[in-house]
Amino acid sequence: MKCRYCKTELIYEIIDLVNSPPSNSYLTKEELNEPEVFYPLKIYVCHNCFLVQIDEYKKSNEIFNENYIYFSSFSKSLLEHSKKYADMVIKRFNLNENSKVIEIASNDGYLLQFFQEANIPCLGVEPSLKTGKVAKEKGIEVIDKYFGTVLAKELVKKGQLPDLLIGNNVLAHVPDILDFVNGLKILLNDTGVITMEFTHLMQLIDKNLFDTIYHEHFSYFSFLSVKLLFESFDLEIFDVEEIPTQGGSLRIFAKHQEDKTKEISNNVSNLLEKEISKKMNSIDYYRNFQEKVNNVKYSLLQFLLDVKKKSKKVAAYGAAAKGNTLLNYCGIKSDLIEFVADKSPYKIGKFLPGSHIPIVEEEHIKIEKPNYILILPWNIKEEIMKQLDYVNEWNCKFVIPMPEVKVL
Repeated sequence: MKCRYCKTELIYEIIDLVNSPPSNSYLTKEELNEPEVFYPLKIYVCHNCFLVQIDEYKKSNEIFNENYIYFSSFSKSLLEHSKKYADMVIKRFNLNENSKVIEIASNDGYLLQFFQEANIPCLGVEPSLKTGKVAKEKGIEVIDKYFGTVLAKELVKKGQLPDLLIGNNVLAHVPDILDFVNGLKILLNDTGVITMEFTHLMQLIDKNLFDTIYHEHFSYFSFLSVKLLFESFDLEIFDVEEIPTQGGSLRIFAKHQEDKTKEISNNVSNLLEKEISKKMNSIDYYRNFQEKVNNVKYSLLQFLLDVKKKSKKVAAYGAAAKGNTLLNYCGIKSDLIEFVADKSPYKIGKFLPGSHIPIVEEEHIKIEKPNYILILPWNIKEEIMKQLDYVNEWNCKFVIPMPEVKVL
């Protein structure tokens, strides 16, 4: 296996989460009686460029197909984050009705709707048909294709050169990152800006957020590695922000290297220095990750076994992809967690992959009155605890699994 950036042979495995089904491959009742495909879930670090990456067992076109049912608009906190971002970039880069915004992986229009409301022309690129259809119903123009060099050239021919090119939580999902970033370079207009958000590898490892590792995420970026990637296509990162989403993410701002209209922020050198001081450009930084991951597994299993022996009832909330990584690595099934409640009607009535825990409506919590609720999308725990505050009536406790098991 070779590094997807520099093609160096990968020899350093930093974590092995054993075998797992794809995290968003929810099952119908009929499918429970059929064989389920599990893929290895191993992460490597390249000793040459320090890109952290998965071995690609499942192709992206098998993941982001018509059965892909992650809809961003069901997260209130993500909508608030997106609105704040839209207001910021509109003001910072003076976007107006004469500007053009293109978002790659636009999902159900959760972000572009805010540009549309500001009368800024926008276009979404979304290969998943179900989510793209919802965006189209909001009046947003969507292209149902994967983004890369080929699509970038098609859009340039049509005169669709954006002033702002957005890619939030998509860079990690791209198997061919060279083709993808080359497409960004081709498509961006001469003085345009690229912004991208993705989980920060430093936060993932330092906070032990291993449940953000799944087959849909092919690469895991430090600022060092993403800067190297962009620079190899003459794209310069002129600003970076550390933001709280997904337990700790980066938002990068990039431009053409030849564009001299934007100053380089001190944030760039400051973050590089921070990562270098932590030795992220050294194999040593990555060595003890597996041990930290195993400690979470043992703690969560111990907690669930202890409460089960006391005949207490445990449910979960949020049929999130990250939850599936956690449950499958820990080997947790429906004997330890009876059900998972969720807000998305697209998931209700289905079952979690691997663990086969049934997904039910939130109303089920009020009927069953569990003693504990394990919050699987822990990154939005405040939103969920507020939403479920009625469980205090029967003294139900919340359990947060990451970065360590806590009962609240």
